[in-house]
Amino acid sequence: MAFIHDRKLEKTGYQESAPYSGRIDLGCDFVMVYGIDNDMPERVKEYKKRGYVVHLMTGIAWGHYQDYLFGRWDGRSHLDEGQVQRDGSVISHGKDVPYMVPTVSFTDYLTEKLKAAVDAGVEAIHVEEPEFWDRAGYSEAFKREYLLHYREPWQPPHESADAAYRCAQLKSFLYKRAISRVSQSLKEYSLIKHGKVLRFYVPTHSLINYTSWRIVSPEGSLTDVSSVDGYIAQVWTGTSRTPNVFKGVKKERTFETAYLEYGVMQELVRGTSRRMWFLHDPIEDNPRFDWDDYRFNYLSTVTASLLHTAINDYEVTPWPRRVYNGKYPSGSPDAKPIPDDYASLLNSLIQTLGDMPLEEESEGKSKKRKTIRRPKVGVLISDSSMWQRTYTDDMKAADEKIAEKENNVTSKFRLSDAFPDFYGLAMPLVKRGIEVRPVVAENIRRYVGYLDDYDIIVASYEFIKPSFPDINASINTWVKDGGVLIYVGDGSDPYNSIRAWWNEGKKKYSNPAEHLFETLGVNRRLSAAQKNTVDCGRGRFGYLKAQPAALCINEELLDKYTSLFTKAAILGGYDVSPKNYLSTVRGKYIVAACLDETETQEPVVFKGLFADMYTPTTEIIIEKILYPGENTLLCDLEKLDEITEGVSVLGTSARILSIDKNDRHIRLNVKAAEGIRAYIRLKLKGKVKSSDLPYISEDIAGTILFELEGTAKPVNINIELE
Repeated sequence: MAFIHDRKLEKTGYQESAPYSGRIDLGCDFVMVYGIDNDMPERVKEYKKRGYVVHLMTGIAWGHYQDYLFGRWDGRSHLDEGQVQRDGSVISHGKDVPYMVPTVSFTDYLTEKLKAAVDAGVEAIHVEEPEFWDRAGYSEAFKREYLLHYREPWQPPHESADAAYRCAQLKSFLYKRAISRVSQSLKEYSLIKHGKVLRFYVPTHSLINYTSWRIVSPEGSLTDVSSVDGYIAQVWTGTSRTPNVFKGVKKERTFETAYLEYGVMQELVRGTSRRMWFLHDPIEDNPRFDWDDYRFNYLSTVTASLLHTAINDYEVTPWPRRVYNGKYPSGSPDAKPIPDDYASLLNSLIQTLGDMPLEEESEGKSKKRKTIRRPKVGVLISDSSMWQRTYTDDMKAADEKIAEKENNVTSKFRLSDAFPDFYGLAMPLVKRGIEVRPVVAENIRRYVGYLDDYDIIVASYEFIKPSFPDINASINTWVKDGGVLIYVGDGSDPYNSIRAWWNEGKKKYSNPAEHLFETLGVNRRLSAAQKNTVDCGRGRFGYLKAQPAALCINEELLDKYTSLFTKAAILGGYDVSPKNYLSTVRGKYIVAACLDETETQEPVVFKGLFADMYTPTTEIIIEKILYPGENTLLCDLEKLDEITEGVSVLGTSARILSIDKNDRHIRLNVKAAEGIRAYIRLKLKGKVKSSDLPYISEDIAGTILFELEGTAKPVNINIELE
């Protein structure tokens, strides 16, 4: 029974800096004890005592590392290693907690500190959020690293595109180096001293979010660090509610943004043996919202994550103490603790996520399609999107070149703050109900056949730069083997001038797109035919000469883009007719979201016999209506495959530790968090004669519902059947 599994599978977990308490005994598989202070070993011991697999998490870019900063660790002050911006001020995460330039000395210090966690017996180490701010790059430590890395004096990143790009590349490299050094050293230490293989993970925001927030971090490049075992996708309301622009309107689009963020994180492990946990947060870092806001956005992110079926491991919450013990909106006279029904729902979803089946990726696009089908679409993205977010003194901001139409956009803001190039390409497709994922450009050269799962690729080198020319060669092979490539760009990006392979070889190009077009052999054919799409081997190529960012605010260009996409897709044999929802099936579960801002505002209707997993009691329904902006997770009772065993768990907000059964009796051993109203809904083979816990029966599906108050202690439920 999938609701009962060994905690060693580590399918669900959370991070917490507080000691164990029954209130946050959430019945997941593992706990990431946070921080390496003096009481860390005791916290590790206590969680182990409660049956959890224990990891440790700490920050690699910031933390309470004052003993290092002020020289108590090695006798030398390291205050010059904080990240510094142009005006000379240090970028901090709190008092005496600067964001660090990850020098060799700092990584040695962090390694020594983390040995205490290895000695305490943790199974894995997580170093979270390797973050170097784009506006940083002016500290003495960074200048030294620049000289050593490039073998030339430091160039201020605000002076030219080339300097900005090189500084950003170095920032990414430094954290990649730090992660490599720390992970390799700790793994060696663990094996030699304890005879134990230690695992090492990197919890990190998505590439999309870091680019939006102007933070540089190693994302795709961590694939090349062999000692990294996987990641946590730090995607949650706080990242996904970052506003973007669609049809000139700037607003939060939490579901759509989360869908794209989880999508790019899935790509970090696709084709590898590495592990990925998707994070959800029932609230968020900003404490000024109310519970209704938190609940709506939380369910939006959960739904978005479940649409990516190659991942079925989850961090169910960061900081459960602030969820279950906090009052919100913080500081308001109306602040309230978590509503009982929301607490029950959260605990139910924690158990449901542990039951979520894994659906493998498809085996690649069919070469001989017998029926027209919806395509899998990728939008090309790269770590280099983080490296060209600075608008230097010698260039105008890209968004200022687009048009004065920016003034017509809802709310006052700089268009460039909303990462418009990426969202200009991706959001219109999501809003048409197209299955879209960001595709990591560098993976094209890392993995043979990486693009084979995709039918259509949308690309632009206006906001990313391919790191090597063989990426274009691989794209060429994929297109000529039947792929459809849509390219949007006009060659105006100032970062085309940086020192790079396209302008430093024997044959020089003004930008990397020129090389791509030449490789595809489409330059002359497009102009000669005066068309925007042409055949390319067995595939097709489409071209729109425009800045991708302009698609966010210029509806005429947006129409040209969607028309080009539609034309190329239809010629490729795909169905891209607009629909106002995204959905998938994962075993017995149906995941769906009805989109707003679409051509039709009709609701999406599901009819059948379902358990509504987004209700605290997993309510039994025969119809689910989704209106624009709503989403759902349903258990299709017609697909239950465990009822023949005598009992099937439809939903539970208590962890089911065991089920013992025979022809006439069933005993459940369960444990729910302290103070939580827990519900357990069962479908049984046979009618109940008696039970030592009150229950409610319903006739539609023949289920029974138990209710109990959580005590963080195991409880038996005995059922006698007729």
